[in-house]
Amino acid sequence: MASGKKLVIVESPSKGNKIASYLGSDYVVDASVGHIRDLPTPSEMPADMKKGPYGKFAVDVDNGFAPYYVVDANKKKKVAELKRALKDADELYLATDEDREGEAIAWHLLETLKPKVPVKRMVFHEVTKEAIQRAVNDTRELDMQMVNAQETRRILDRLYGYEVSPVLWRKVRAGLSAGRVQSVATRMVVERERERMAFRAASYWDVEGEFEAKSSQAFTAKLTGVDGERVASGRDFGDDGRLKSSGVRHLDGAAAEKIAEATRAGHAEVSAVSEKPYSRKPSAPFITSTLQQEASRKLRLGSKDTMRVAQRLYENGYITYMRTDSVALSEQAISAARQQARDLYGAEYVPDAPRRYAGKSKNAQEAHEAIRPAGDRFRTPAQVAGELRGTEFALYELIWKRTVASQMADAKGSTASVKVAVGIESSGIAKRAEYSASGTVITFRGFLAAYEEGRDADRYSNDDGERRLPKLSEGVGLDVLRAEALGHETSPPARYTEATLTKALEERGIGRPSTYAATVGTIQDRGYVRTRGSALIPTWLAFAVTNLLETHFPSLVDYDFTASMEEGLDRIAAGDEERAAWLTRFYFGDEGESAEGLKQLVDDLGDIDARGISTIPIGEGLVVRVGRYGPYVEEEVPNGIDPATGEVKEGFDPEKVGEKPRRASITDDIAPDEMTPAKIRELLDASDDDGRVLGTDPESGHEIVAKSGRYGPYVTEVLPEVTPADGEKPKKKAAKPKPRTASLFKDMDLATIELDTALKLLSLPRVVGVVEEKATAEDGTETTKQVEITAQNGRYGPYLKKGTDSRSLENEAQLFTITLEEAEAIYAQPKQRGRAAAKPPLKEFGADPTSGKPVVVKDGRFGEYVTDGETNATLRKDDDVETLTAERAYELLAEKRAKGPSTRKKAAKKSTKKAATKKTAAKKTTTKKTAAKKTTAKKA
Repeated sequence: MASGKKLVIVESPSKGNKIASYLGSDYVVDASVGHIRDLPTPSEMPADMKKGPYGKFAVDVDNGFAPYYVVDANKKKKVAELKRALKDADELYLATDEDREGEAIAWHLLETLKPKVPVKRMVFHEVTKEAIQRAVNDTRELDMQMVNAQETRRILDRLYGYEVSPVLWRKVRAGLSAGRVQSVATRMVVERERERMAFRAASYWDVEGEFEAKSSQAFTAKLTGVDGERVASGRDFGDDGRLKSSGVRHLDGAAAEKIAEATRAGHAEVSAVSEKPYSRKPSAPFITSTLQQEASRKLRLGSKDTMRVAQRLYENGYITYMRTDSVALSEQAISAARQQARDLYGAEYVPDAPRRYAGKSKNAQEAHEAIRPAGDRFRTPAQVAGELRGTEFALYELIWKRTVASQMADAKGSTASVKVAVGIESSGIAKRAEYSASGTVITFRGFLAAYEEGRDADRYSNDDGERRLPKLSEGVGLDVLRAEALGHETSPPARYTEATLTKALEERGIGRPSTYAATVGTIQDRGYVRTRGSALIPTWLAFAVTNLLETHFPSLVDYDFTASMEEGLDRIAAGDEERAAWLTRFYFGDEGESAEGLKQLVDDLGDIDARGISTIPIGEGLVVRVGRYGPYVEEEVPNGIDPATGEVKEGFDPEKVGEKPRRASITDDIAPDEMTPAKIRELLDASDDDGRVLGTDPESGHEIVAKSGRYGPYVTEVLPEVTPADGEKPKKKAAKPKPRTASLFKDMDLATIELDTALKLLSLPRVVGVVEEKATAEDGTETTKQVEITAQNGRYGPYLKKGTDSRSLENEAQLFTITLEEAEAIYAQPKQRGRAAAKPPLKEFGADPTSGKPVVVKDGRFGEYVTDGETNATLRKDDDVETLTAERAYELLAEKRAKGPSTRKKAAKKSTKKAATKKTAAKKTTTKKTAAKKTTAKKA
């Protein structure tokens, strides 16, 4: 029987705790911990379902794309808990996030729990007392159009992944994946690297001069024209290194030096002066993508880290919902921002009319407000400084500044430009040189008093910034203080960073702001992209996958087509498109427009040249290939046979006919744009079968070579061939002597290693010294024996060995430097066997809200984890011990409890019991047979 309680279901346990404190005792707040059910993989489906229309995708593509959902195995316990809680409630409030995913989670809860009490959809954009109390009194119906849009996206991604990924498994490498957004994002990173690989630098020169008028400050100007002809700058050259602009003068070093010399000796005067007003408006408040971009620029946070920190700020009531593509602010927020700007900076910093922002998206489908500080009155950074630390405080401050600045006045000033003419007849190459300088003076900072948006690096930027020029007038003579010729080189297109890739995806209309962090994380986790600093560098695997998709699935990685899919989902969410019809066109094609669908693309693939798509030409007959065990470089050698005549081609060396191509493994530390023909030849020379000869060992007389092998660079000796004496038959199965071999240390380079170093490596293991050890005989007498301590380099790193007792060393250099005294000191320490001694907690928190026990962070065998003594939860990849908060620790524990105990041990126990039962049964059978034989023998 219902007890008058109202059950509120949210997504996150930590958010639930906060909301419960605002609603009072009449409400019970529980969390679903994300989605409770999804499309199963075919292997998880019941046997009868596998053979039916749902068997391939868990979606019946022939009957309206009906999905088959199952409750996740790790959510069955949670669903049972929610059903029990629902039995004692007389109302159900579905309070999941107000985006498509949140709406879908609410629908899945409704479908699974099947409530018999009234159901209300409760939505809010911030976790504050006022917002929660407003939301509980202003509920709405479930938005089925948003549910349809999310379901369409989920089915779309399932069809895409399950049809395209197997092609990658067969033709590139097992275990790869393709995705609607991730494959396009990977292509963008690969295309940028291709541009860098094709880039050819161009050199150009200009002159920098320093000028001064009487009674005024000196200023710097750049040479921009010669005899009325503009001087070429970096933007005038194409990526092929050639001049692409016409009517410009390309200066070389000699010409620039002559102009500089002539300028120093020439007469300079102001030829033109211009000044115009300068005005700059503030940026709009943050949406998900712009928050990620700015956090990357100013806080050096990755997309995932930004969203993780923002999630905690939202759930703890500091900011509004962080997954949004709307730049609009509520009336309360506009009023709060204007009032705060007025209080902190003065009335003149606030415009008469509020600023209202509108996004570019026609259908902003996420939460309907920008990311801003929570509440009807904002808390300043100073007011939350005692509650927030580290990145949480920094991100809150960034959001606060951006929001307040968005309602402040324009920055005002003036921009001045000055042109200087210098007679340079003495240069012998021109008569007149023109120099230019500009600067902006801010007279009223306006919103800049609170915040200025960061900018990404521009390869052609020449920003003078806020620079004041002296007051000058046309015709004024100037003294030339300095003139210096400067050489430049064009730079390749900058690689994407997480921030710039997010910006590019958004500009192309690909994906959604809420998915960008996950997309960037996915392409890194899949091995398609790695990072160097903040730059995203594609792997050779990404090149192979992109080659295949561009060749055989061009529409699926087409930017416009991918953006149009996002627009289709928007139309479904708005009720302007029917889900099944849209999916039918995507999968089966559109006969009216003669457009192929995904099914036709997969069915009509034809022959895929696996070797061809995994080959990346570098030039001069050199290629990179992506093999089963990783990438390698190869020097393609033609077989030299004319297919028409079957004879050796004219001019081809007959000795090279049928010769195998040279190959060498490559590692990820070489970026694709660094893989030049010269670099490949260096790798090939180092990995030749014969290796690089370093010299001869003076003791053995054997040749020492350096090679690159499958497991890395190493040195080895070349043993002489043993041939049988005249008349002597070769011995069968004679064991060949093994050459001494040693891997290079991590800080050694294959190309520069010398003979002395190689001989030291080959001398390992090194005898550090001999120690005496006491031993007790069987009769109890004590004897003393001498035992060697050796330093060795093993599979798990450098170590000492004394008899059967091994101890690790800190670094490889100690193999050559450690003394006997130092070795004995290491052995004097007790050896840790099995588990290491308990380590102190890395961090301590208060009592867990559920168990009531103190929560700590520990360093375990498999990494850092949080525990309350009863439940252990491993920290996620994005969780950092330094910035981990108590709320995040409690959330991890709550998620682990919701999943329930692992079923692996139980399954193992069941298997053991079954095996034991079979063994016992077999034993009984054998015993009965033996007894029967004995009885028969006795009867006989």
